[in-house]
Amino acid sequence: MGGVEVSDKGLWTGRSVLVTGATGLIGSWLVKELLQRGARVVAFVLDADPQSELLRSGDIAHCHVVTGDLADFTALERAVNLHDVDTVFHLGAQTLVEVAHRYPLATFESNVRGTYNLMEVCRVHRGLVGRIVVASSDKAYGSKSDLPYREDMSLAGAHPYEVSKTCTDLIAQTYGHTYDLPVTIARFGNVYGGGDLNWSRIVPETIRAILRGQRPVLRSDGTFIRDYVYVKDVARAYLRMAECMDRPDVRGEAFNFSGEKPTSVLELVHAIRRLMGREDIEPDIRNTARGEIKDQYLSAAKARERLGWTPEYSLDAGLLETIGWYRDHLGA
Repeated sequence: MGGVEVSDKGLWTGRSVLVTGATGLIGSWLVKELLQRGARVVAFVLDADPQSELLRSGDIAHCHVVTGDLADFTALERAVNLHDVDTVFHLGAQTLVEVAHRYPLATFESNVRGTYNLMEVCRVHRGLVGRIVVASSDKAYGSKSDLPYREDMSLAGAHPYEVSKTCTDLIAQTYGHTYDLPVTIARFGNVYGGGDLNWSRIVPETIRAILRGQRPVLRSDGTFIRDYVYVKDVARAYLRMAECMDRPDVRGEAFNFSGEKPTSVLELVHAIRRLMGREDIEPDIRNTARGEIKDQYLSAAKARERLGWTPEYSLDAGLLETIGWYRDHLGA
């Protein structure tokens, strides 16, 4: 671990923590981790989806819920100011590449305006907010031939979703550098796990299709290479960043998180079929994806060295838990 202390659960006891995007895949599991550590969670939500893990698990009953839009400065200020928020995890965003391509305005409103609104709220109320962790993405790097991505590479998104995450990342950096806000930035690859209700994504779509005895649909040609990181590892990475915020080699920095085992879409689908005992079901390869970078994967060396973070779950272990979640959720 390079002398880095392990996660201190006592740090979170009684701490007021705002999570934007709390009903999303990562937000739901992060809230669960925070509640287990005794935090006072303020969940900022747009739509209360009853199928979200946050609601399905009953965790929402233990949160202070603020309903609002990231594009609404007043709603964000109310969440931070009225609840004396000490720590902010900014996960709220429009996260689907195809939706961003089809309707970029809503994506920019959520991901760009939402980020500068929240950063400005934190600047205005800097007497309250002591740590801010912002969700960026591997998509912020844009398309590069030199892989894996490293944190010292330029951010250069080209298509709408990529650009929205490039902007999110740079806005957070701006508030850190210019106003000395206590910010760190997380860049993940593809996050999977139980509770992802965006059925256009490859993991939930493949599992649901196989449970129904149907062929999973691949929007790409199946050769695209990505990082796949289990959501529980992601939630713990966010906590680790916040816990290390006071260190000069962490504050103001961006960190990549990855299992460092690049996997093609076809390899991922094959793993799911194997684990579900349905290798007889072949994928339906459509090759219709738009606005997608072909190959993206990350180096997590900086997170290992400075944060002591490594994933606890292998791909098979994460997928097995995920398959179990969807079996229960879909009544299979």
